[in-house]
Amino acid sequence: MGGGMPCNNRSKPGMIGALVFLSAVSAFAQTPPKPDIVFFIADDHSQLDASVYGAAPFLKTPNMTALMKAGMTFDNAFAASPACAPSRTAFLTGLMPFRNGAEANHTLPKDTLLWLTRKLHAAGYRVAAFGKVADASSGHEKGFDYWDDVPSRGDLSGAVAKYYAGLADKTKPVCLLVGDHRPHVSWIAKSIYTPAEVTLPPTFIDTKATREHRARYFTDVTGMDTELGKVYAWTKAHLGTHYVFLYSADHGAQWPFGKWNLYDAGIKVPLIVAAPGLIAPASRTQAMVSWIDLMPTFFDLAGAPQPQGVDGKSFKAVLTGAATAHRTEIFTTHTGDGNMNVFPQRSVRTDKFKYILNPYPQFYHSNHSDMDRLDGAGAYWGSWDSAAAHDSTAAAIRYRYYIRPREEFYSLADDPYEQHNLIGSGKFPAQVAELRKKVSDWLAEQKDTLLLVGRPYPITGPRPMNTDTIRPWQAPVALAQWHPPANIANSMLRIIPTRVDGRTLRKGSRATQFAPFQ
Repeated sequence: MGGGMPCNNRSKPGMIGALVFLSAVSAFAQTPPKPDIVFFIADDHSQLDASVYGAAPFLKTPNMTALMKAGMTFDNAFAASPACAPSRTAFLTGLMPFRNGAEANHTLPKDTLLWLTRKLHAAGYRVAAFGKVADASSGHEKGFDYWDDVPSRGDLSGAVAKYYAGLADKTKPVCLLVGDHRPHVSWIAKSIYTPAEVTLPPTFIDTKATREHRARYFTDVTGMDTELGKVYAWTKAHLGTHYVFLYSADHGAQWPFGKWNLYDAGIKVPLIVAAPGLIAPASRTQAMVSWIDLMPTFFDLAGAPQPQGVDGKSFKAVLTGAATAHRTEIFTTHTGDGNMNVFPQRSVRTDKFKYILNPYPQFYHSNHSDMDRLDGAGAYWGSWDSAAAHDSTAAAIRYRYYIRPREEFYSLADDPYEQHNLIGSGKFPAQVAELRKKVSDWLAEQKDTLLLVGRPYPITGPRPMNTDTIRPWQAPVALAQWHPPANIANSMLRIIPTRVDGRTLRKGSRATQFAPFQ
């Protein structure tokens, strides 16, 4: 295709006379060609770890910077859920996890849903996927015309180029979904950054092992950026000038208070969109958008009818500059990830405040960050245990990680890392009441039953532990050894009896429903 006409050679005029030529030009002016769509998806990259958003100034991501200069950067883009399968399924269906069925990680959505691919097929598109695009299912089930499961750190740009070169008919528009496995764990062994130069958020315990792993994580961010640049360069070289190129991530990174959490480190993601002639270069927006909005936006760009009954809505008007706002609030949800992560959470976020509901505070919060203590992942956690044994600040951070109150409320302008829970402080009472009601109403609207999937860990017992990867220094610590703060209500320790819901998930697992703590 090269850099020729913006119609991508899909409206080639015939050679049978000037009249026919003028007629074709007129028709082209009235019906613009459908743009090619290329969506590059990172796995586990928080906006708080992106240099194009002013974070991590040492971080080398020149291709994100180039894309930012070419298009529009969203300062308020959010995942629907901070786990792979729920997040990616929300993108593919336009529905929140409880409605699409992929509620816990590594579970499948309902089979009857209208996938992104079906609507794009009807609009005349080929849809191909490369690398990690969907989760817990095959490309055939997602309806992709072509699916190449490129391994982590594989040649994504080469796979895209090979697929496109093999197309006999290049007049049809394409939607190419390109998923890099990075910076998902396990992080690369050899780092290009030194432990001393990397930045740590205030929610971390500063240890040598943490910095070493952080340097490896950022190295994978840079590696992912390199592949992003190759795919972007291929797009510009082969899809002419009539394309839409997007970069985003499914959710935040696998760090404490990040992935599997509803803090911004887990749900606030980068989103940069470039489209020559459609989006103003070097533009920026404060519009709040969610990953459930991506599918309707793709349809809008493709000229396809908007889907009915979905949770998402198109933000094409923001891209074109016709609108400066999109949503006034963002809802997010997390259910769990097997027995390593059994702590449902729900939240609503506005531009100024966030309210989080933890319906089961009688259980430990825990996830892969503290349980999967493997090299290139959570191996640094032992250093957190050691630091917490003699440092009160470290002990407080670790305690806050494991023990969560039923409600959390944060003033985001004053507390961007959400460290100071204002529930019970007497501050912002009207806003607390308003957001609490919004979550309650939203749960009823979604018919969300706050399903508890897996085996929870009562905080009256030992800390959660993954026995498959246990190490000698990972001995469980009883709650009595933690010396909980005096402001932790005694009633919070009351255990609610269990009852079996009867709902059956894929792979033969069983869901257990606990009565939410009142």
